[in-house]
Amino acid sequence: MTPESKEKGGVEESLGQAGTKVKDSIVGSLKGIQEIETEIVNVTRQTVTDALKATGSVATETLTVSKDVFKGAIQAAQEVGGDVVAGTRGVAKGIFLAVGDVGGDATQAATDLVKGAVRGASDVGADVALVAKSAVSGVMEAAGQAGSNVGSAAKAAVTGAMEAASSLSQTAITGVRDVLVTAVGGLKDVVAAIMPKGEGPSETGSAAAPEKKAPKGKSED
Repeated sequence: MTPESKEKGGVEESLGQAGTKVKDSIVGSLKGIQEIETEIVNVTRQTVTDALKATGSVATETLTVSKDVFKGAIQAAQEVGGDVVAGTRGVAKGIFLAVGDVGGDATQAATDLVKGAVRGASDVGADVALVAKSAVSGVMEAAGQAGSNVGSAAKAAVTGAMEAASSLSQTAITGVRDVLVTAVGGLKDVVAAIMPKGEGPSETGSAAAPEKKAPKGKSED
């Protein structure tokens, strides 16, 4: 082996090791985040289950307990420089699963817990839109895990976010609406979630095709 090829081999080996080190570091960090979020889900699930059992009224207390739990999670993240998104997403998952554990209605839980997330974020001066988005994401993940209808849960969660934002300010409404467009896949989903006339994107979409084909006739504008 010539000195030149030996040097080239050494450089390639060094670059390969650098890539491996970075990859291992990223994988380790991601595993750590997932472990932390899993712990948040578990703690929240158990805490909220106990709280709801103690009150004996899932229907009326989910909003209250959600607001308090989200506030606690956000404040904890702010104090230690933690990830607010992972924390609030984990809290949302934990609350959704807890309500299911005590026999509560999944759809109502989705609405109430995200409403609590938005109000809690507002109370502690956090980014309301960001918290709303992570809470909706958490609801969708938890719904899938629990075998609930993810689409219905997402729409219910968006409803809660928009209702809570509307009690704050126009800025909050606009911010929450804009981030939720990406969270639930498009504006049609948001509209279907919060507007009674929007029965659902699939129905609207299937009705639109025949209307385009009808040439003259009855314009219903």
